Amino acid sequence: MRKFLVALVLVLMLCVCASADDGVIKVGIFNCLTGQNAFGGQLELEGTQLAHSLFPEILGRKVELVIVDNKSDKVEAANAVTRLIENDKVNAIIGTYGSSLAMAGGEVAEKAGIPVIGTSCTNPLVTLDKKFYFRVCFIDPFQGAGAATYAFRNLGLKKAATLVDMSNDYSVGLGKFFRDSFKKMGGEIVASLFYQSGDTDFTAQLTALIDAQPDIVFLPAYFAEGAIVLKQAKELGAAFRFIGADAMDNPEIVTLGGDAVEGFMHTTFAYDPSMPEMNEVAKAFTAAWNEVHPDKAPNVNCALGYDCYIMLKDAIERAGSADPAKIRDALEATRDLPTVTGMTTINATHDAEKDMGIVEIRGGKKTFVGIVVPEV
Repeated sequence: MRKFLVALVLVLMLCVCASADDGVIKVGIFNCLTGQNAFGGQLELEGTQLAHSLFPEILGRKVELVIVDNKSDKVEAANAVTRLIENDKVNAIIGTYGSSLAMAGGEVAEKAGIPVIGTSCTNPLVTLDKKFYFRVCFIDPFQGAGAATYAFRNLGLKKAATLVDMSNDYSVGLGKFFRDSFKKMGGEIVASLFYQSGDTDFTAQLTALIDAQPDIVFLPAYFAEGAIVLKQAKELGAAFRFIGADAMDNPEIVTLGGDAVEGFMHTTFAYDPSMPEMNEVAKAFTAAWNEVHPDKAPNVNCALGYDCYIMLKDAIERAGSADPAKIRDALEATRDLPTVTGMTTINATHDAEKDMGIVEIRGGKKTFVGIVVPEV
């Protein structure tokens, strides 16, 4: 009888393991679908959904996306990840737009041992000392140095200033990395000014910048506030140029800023529909996006959301399993993976090593200028 019971337990355990290994693969999405960062978060979600529609199965198993809104709030971000892990029992998670939100959710995922792939969360602290958090984007020291390199080396500008959102980790970090890199190359920082999220009047800061007479101002803002800054700078007759970062890469910036955004530049990932040359993954993504969204141009947020799914798919296939620990190990071993935003390699700090692009608004349209190699 005892042998029978032992055998029965073993059979039941095998059935449970087989069920867990053969059932639906649940991929959690926590992103900002409402609140301050909703536009970027929604685009990233749509990119992930597009990839899922093209590849609805992995290892012959159906993939289910479980979507939770983090509401552009740190507490809600932690709650969203908790729900995905405890209630929905996801195998892995994708998200999020906004580094502070990624950091809040990342603590929860780390304790639970569930792998997460960040979309556009570029602050170095997102993956610092994390075993389970990865990202498909490059990080801010690289990006800040890229903006400084392009301004100093490519444009030959010697005097710069920064205008930074003091309440935002992303903006503060980028401002510091830009200043450090610009000075290291021999440039002069003539002003470092600040504002707070939600501000709508930048007259005082812009007047101080005009008095400081920089050649270029680094503006690591989100696109809505950035467009307001550019409009007010034009109204005040500012003669200096502006360069921003990836959060300004939004199809709506021309609509919001009008002719005030003409000549504005920003760093971006190595993808834009205006690129003269694309890799095969980018071509397939662009064609699929245009078919599903004929009235809305793709941007890097959509591309990064798409790339996260491709990266997760690749990891699960190489692991031969949807077990979270095995997915984690496979993500860590990602090397030279073709993605929309270029060849992606995950380094020792779980950050993506990839090319950086520069975009400029020309004739009212985003134009991909080329690749910049940051001096770091």
